[in-house]
Amino acid sequence: MPRTTRRIPTGSSAPFAVNQIVHRSNNRLDQDLALCEKHKVPMIITSLGAREELNQAAHGWGGIVFHDVINQKFAHKAIEKGADGLILVSAGAGGHAGEISPFAFVAETRQWFDGPIALSGAIGNGRAIRAARMLGADFAYIGSAFIATTEANAVEGYKQMITASTAEDIVYSNLFTGVHGNYLKPSIVAAGMDPDNLPESDASKMSFGTDASGERAKPKAWKEIWGSGQGVGSVGKDLCPPPN
Repeated sequence: MPRTTRRIPTGSSAPFAVNQIVHRSNNRLDQDLALCEKHKVPMIITSLGAREELNQAAHGWGGIVFHDVINQKFAHKAIEKGADGLILVSAGAGGHAGEISPFAFVAETRQWFDGPIALSGAIGNGRAIRAARMLGADFAYIGSAFIATTEANAVEGYKQMITASTAEDIVYSNLFTGVHGNYLKPSIVAAGMDPDNLPESDASKMSFGTDASGERAKPKAWKEIWGSGQGVGSVGKDLCPPPN
């Protein structure tokens, strides 16, 4: 899709959401949430801790909240604390991810939750979107396929690495944030680390805050260690041609 310089009229822009890490160590959450309230953000996506007061705040300005979950324990907690929808982060998802098959995850969640569900995990093409809907999800949650687009603001090296990688280039580790996630092996190598011998991180010490300079410890996830899911092999490649 070509870029356009046409000015979008006020009030006619597409729906958007803001992703908030709500872990207690995120020392800029209050500041970010205040900005979301100021601009009446229509949808908040939360992760790493269901927060009832945040859900109530979003509802107060007319917004809705979807919460990232990796298992049933966290899914129940999110709904109990007022989330409007769930993002089931299944095995193979890019960035922070769980280990449960999307088939099992959606089926078990639908046994007790009839609200909106977005499914995340190796969704990189139209067939995967159709599969997510057939499983019972309302939405497909896609990352890598959009990061690699011309319109995305990701650095060019990240885009090229996504289109050149396959599922074998994905490393599952909790070293970089304290939470397990999927990352591109070449970015780990570029940071001077051995992707086949990464140490385990102490989850009790995970921190999503910043120091006085506004920086996190290096190497920084997302900036230097790039996340991507196991569906990366279908991004930019014609691996699913239509049947004859």
